Amino acid sequence: MSRLREKYEKEVVPALMERFGYKNIMQVPKVEKVVINIGVGEAKENPKALEAAVNDLTMIAGQKPVITRAKRSIANFKIRQGMPIGVKVTLRGERMYEFMDKLFNIALPRVRDFKGVSPNSFDGRGNYALGIKEQLIFPEIDYDKIDKIRGMDIIIVTTAKTDEEAKGLLELLGMPFAK
Repeated sequence: MSRLREKYEKEVVPALMERFGYKNIMQVPKVEKVVINIGVGEAKENPKALEAAVNDLTMIAGQKPVITRAKRSIANFKIRQGMPIGVKVTLRGERMYEFMDKLFNIALPRVRDFKGVSPNSFDGRGNYALGIKEQLIFPEIDYDKIDKIRGMDIIIVTTAKTDEEAKGLLELLGMPFAK
């Protein structure tokens, strides 16, 4: 069992029950899944870029990502329906907790001039979205082996009903929010 899951069960659940006045342990919000997405705009000219993004995401997440395709054609972006435009991976269970532990304690502190993540990136339904400018902050990525610096979106989906509950959950799990 990962360190973060143990922390959730031993420390976070009792703290949230007390803070929000839950009567039942099943009311306590929990992290459902983490979705990591890399948009690869240059995939239409360079098919190797998609392969490189797949390799990067596989190393970061420990799971093979799926290739996302365009839902509709957009003439201004020179994109046709069905063209590969990115990669994404959905983490659940043990892998999700391991990834979040690595993100909070290793990757985010490696960001240049890091003062904490924005507390305003909640969607109103208790989910949190985080944008990262470069994949180099993850320890698995070797600087010499990457072809291009890519950003990624990390979405943390929780069972919380409100942003306040979700923020409390993520704070207790160790997410470094900006003060």
